[in-house]
Amino acid sequence: MFSIDQTDPAYTAPPVLTVTSLNQQVARLLERSFPLVWIGGEISNFKRAASGHWYFTLKDDAAQVRAVMFRGRAQFAGFVPREGDKVEVRALVTLYGARGDYQINVEAIRRAGVGALYEAFLRLKEKLAAQGLFDEGKKRPLPLFTRSIGIVTSPQAAALRDVLTALRRRAPHVRVVLYPAPVQGQLAAEKIAGAIATASRRAEVDVLIVCRGGGSIEDLWSFNEEAVARAIAACAMPVISGVGHETDFTIADFAADLRAATPTAAAELASTARADWLASLEADAGDLRRAMERILGNAGQALDSLSRRLLSPAAQIAHQRLKLLGMASSLTHAVRAPLNRHGVLLAQLQQRWARHRPDSRAMRTQLASERRHLVAGMGGQLRQRREALAALSAQLELLNPQRTLERGYAIVSDAKGKVLRSPSRIRPRDVLTVRLADGSAAVGVASVQDVLE
Repeated sequence: MFSIDQTDPAYTAPPVLTVTSLNQQVARLLERSFPLVWIGGEISNFKRAASGHWYFTLKDDAAQVRAVMFRGRAQFAGFVPREGDKVEVRALVTLYGARGDYQINVEAIRRAGVGALYEAFLRLKEKLAAQGLFDEGKKRPLPLFTRSIGIVTSPQAAALRDVLTALRRRAPHVRVVLYPAPVQGQLAAEKIAGAIATASRRAEVDVLIVCRGGGSIEDLWSFNEEAVARAIAACAMPVISGVGHETDFTIADFAADLRAATPTAAAELASTARADWLASLEADAGDLRRAMERILGNAGQALDSLSRRLLSPAAQIAHQRLKLLGMASSLTHAVRAPLNRHGVLLAQLQQRWARHRPDSRAMRTQLASERRHLVAGMGGQLRQRREALAALSAQLELLNPQRTLERGYAIVSDAKGKVLRSPSRIRPRDVLTVRLADGSAAVGVASVQDVLE
C-alpha cells in the first residue's frame, strides 16, 4: 500500500469537469466526428411544439434515435410527417446537453425513396438538356388571341375544375377540348404522352395545357418521364405546363414552352380575359375613330385649299393658250437666232478662206511639167542601167568556170576537197575527184610523173 501526500507542492490534482462542460465536449466531439449525413427510418412519437419545432424518434427494426427539427428548417420541409411515415433525414449527430441525451439535429427531411427519385430526375434532366430539348431558342410564344384551348389531364382531377373555372371567368368565349389521360399510376406517362400526341395530330386547338394538382414527388412522377417530355417538345402547338404547386418542378415544366405555377395560373396564361379584350378593342376603336377624324379633317382642309385655286375650264384653256403662244415664240426665236448667227459666221469664214486659198491651176500645170521631166529622166537612167547590166553579165559569162569545163577542161581536187594545181601534191594510190562539165568522177592515181622543166 502507498499513499500520495497531497500537501506535496509537486502534486497536481486532475481537473474536475462539470456535467455541462462534459456534455459540451462530447457534443463537439460528436459533431466533428460525424458530418451531415442522410439517415433513413420510420417516424415515431412525432410532436409539433408551439414554438414550431418538431420532435420525433427515428427508428428501424433494431434501434432508434431521438431527433429534433427546428422551426427555421421545418417550414421548408414541404410536408408534415405522420406517425409511421418512412422518411430520410439529413442530420447532424450531437448531444442535448441539458439531459445528456444523444440525438440528431435534422436539417432536411424527405419521404423515403425520394432521394433515388430525385437522382433519376436530375439524370434525365441533364440528358435531355444536353440533347437541346430545353433550349430557350426552341420555346414558342403563345398566340395573341386564343380561340381554343386543349387540356391534358384526368377528367376527375381537381386541376381540371380549377382550369375550367378560371376560363369561364376570364374567357367564356374560348372553346375547350379535353384530352383525357390518367395523371398518376402505372402507364400514366405513356397515356399522357399519347394524349399530347393526339392533340398535336388533330391540331384543333391554339394552345395546350398539361396539368394536374399538387402531390408528392411520387404522385408527380408521371410528368418526370422521358416520353412525356419528348411528346411536349414534339407538339405542334405551344404547351403550358401547370403541374403541382409553385414549389413543384417536373421535367414537363422544362420541356414546355411556358411553365405555370399552378393549373389555374396555366389557364390565366393561356387566355386573355374577355374584359381585357373588350377594353383593348374599345381603345383601338377610339384610336381608329380619332385617326379617321384627323384624316378627314386634313382632307377637308386640303379640299378647301384646292377649291380656292380652281379656275373655270375656259379660263384655264385661255391661260394655257397664251402660255403656248409664248412658248412657240420663244422656240422660234431660239431656233432662228443661232441659224442667223452661224450664217453670218459662215460667210465671214468663206471670205477669209477665199483670200487665203492658193491658185491650184498654176500648181497643177507646174506639177504636170515636173512629172514629165521626172518620167523622162528616170527613163534615160533606166536605159543606161540596163546597158551596163548587160555588159557586166557578158563579162561574168566569160569568167564562168562552167564555160571553161564545157571547152574540155576539168577541175581536180584531193580527198579534202582542195583544188590541185601541181602534180607534186599528188601521191600514188590517192583518190582524186575530177569535176567535168556534166558531173564529177572519182579517180585513183596509179603513178605520178615528174614535172618537166
